[in-house]
Amino acid sequence: MAKLSGGEALVKSLVREGVEVVFGIPGIHMSEIIAALRDEPKIRMVTTRNEAGAAHMADGYARASGKPGIVLTVPGAGLYNAATGLATAYARSSPVLVIAAQVPRPQIGKNLEVYHEVSDQPSVVRPVTKWQRLVLRPREIPDAVCEAFRQMRTGRPRPVLLEIPPEAGVEREEVALRNPAQYSRIVPSQEHLRKAAQVIAHSRLPLIFAGGGVGLSGAEEALLALVEATNIPVITSSGGKGAIPDRHPLCYGACLSPAGERPEMNQLFEVMQSADVVIGIGTRFSLGNPAGEASTLVNINIDDSELTKVQSNTIPLHGDAKATVEALLPFLIEAGAGNRTSPVEAVSAARRLIAYHDIRLKEPQYPILDAMRNSIPEDTFVVWDSTKFGYYARTHYQVNYPKTFIDSGYSFNLGFSFPAALGVKVAEPNRPVVSVIGDGGFMFNSPELSTAVSYGINTTTIVFRDDSYGNVAYDLDEFFAGIYETDLLNPDLVKFTESFGAVGMRADDPMELATLLPLALDCQAPVIIDVPVGDMPLPRAKLQAHLPSVPWVVPQEGLIES
Repeated sequence: MAKLSGGEALVKSLVREGVEVVFGIPGIHMSEIIAALRDEPKIRMVTTRNEAGAAHMADGYARASGKPGIVLTVPGAGLYNAATGLATAYARSSPVLVIAAQVPRPQIGKNLEVYHEVSDQPSVVRPVTKWQRLVLRPREIPDAVCEAFRQMRTGRPRPVLLEIPPEAGVEREEVALRNPAQYSRIVPSQEHLRKAAQVIAHSRLPLIFAGGGVGLSGAEEALLALVEATNIPVITSSGGKGAIPDRHPLCYGACLSPAGERPEMNQLFEVMQSADVVIGIGTRFSLGNPAGEASTLVNINIDDSELTKVQSNTIPLHGDAKATVEALLPFLIEAGAGNRTSPVEAVSAARRLIAYHDIRLKEPQYPILDAMRNSIPEDTFVVWDSTKFGYYARTHYQVNYPKTFIDSGYSFNLGFSFPAALGVKVAEPNRPVVSVIGDGGFMFNSPELSTAVSYGINTTTIVFRDDSYGNVAYDLDEFFAGIYETDLLNPDLVKFTESFGAVGMRADDPMELATLLPLALDCQAPVIIDVPVGDMPLPRAKLQAHLPSVPWVVPQEGLIES
């Protein structure tokens, strides 16, 4: 044991867990922690302009690196600011550790209205964290850090919270540091695997539905081996984009939308509904199993609360996606699943039909997305905000490289993608990173341009500018007889960007992205590309089939309970 301050104990514990970077804002409640970081050469700190930006960066870092992202915040308002980023990380099962300072020990929970105090501070982020702990003295810190990382590395990864009052940072006592906890991937029993393999091997039309858990467990190669050994085709969720290359001959495509929303999506539903066995791998089935009770659902999930939530006719396989798929494959081969005739022609026909509908329904977004995709390297990380382009990308943007499609999941957090892309670039400085965002979202976290320039985080950001909260404006105009207070006053984005010392570009036409993006990626500086788009409508098919049915457009039975 060594006599350490709490700040030193924390930083040394982070080093032992392999941490190389933390994101946050220095504050007086954590001065000793900041001093310990200053004196530790193995960790660097990226100071942001807002804790929300720090949390988004940590999320982006975690998703690109596969390692937990770390956030430092002051008590109260700092944690409130970070909560928006934690909500997105929670939605996409991203491992983020937020280390929040607390008010002095004697004042915790006393409601004395002291500096930065929030009564019951952990409750601020309890719904979007997996685990929480308050440590009150230095010697408690190594155990708490070790457990925080164990929580993030086992089961379903999600944000965790560690609170440290200022005295625990500066006091010194004998501290026993911990080595990282050892853990093993969870694998279902051989009995359960054999039963599932028999059902799959004797099915008529099996189908794999791959979700975000494939990427979280690094199961892409295992999934590909499963598909090619058994000739079972795949549909991916939006979170699962990149789990298998979209161009693979046994991949139907990505993302399901509610039935009736779009003709080409109905084609994917028809594929799902014809399946007699659906193999879910690391997916929540947030829309339910489209094949329904008529099919058998073999559900592989690390989160046991998701295993039988979808339907009663389920064979649950509680386990890590990678380890479970690898363990299942030999049983499938033994059961004869390797003798299945390849459905490549059927998959190809379905993909041609989807492409046919794409051409018929083509809106301005589609050629722009194609121009983007064709002008950047295939291994580019693209981080999507909640924009019309981001929505379309979930189904139409082709992804052929693992983990390169990053979005906010069901959180739909406006402004997420710009700071998240900075975190991605910190994790992967030698890979191209592009953020796609609207002007409304960009201005949420635009001061992080300062962070990008200060630390040389050279991402490229496409700002599709319509000077409006465009999606809301379109809904108001279409269904409520006119817009109201959705117009935005923006700065000149090129001049704004240049005022930080970054590079600003402007496209006269969105199709100019085909030439501007390669130039931007060659710049040794952060780049913002201003892309005026005007009034860009949603596809008519979506307006006619989907929006009139949603509860924020028309009242529906069951919204008001008696």
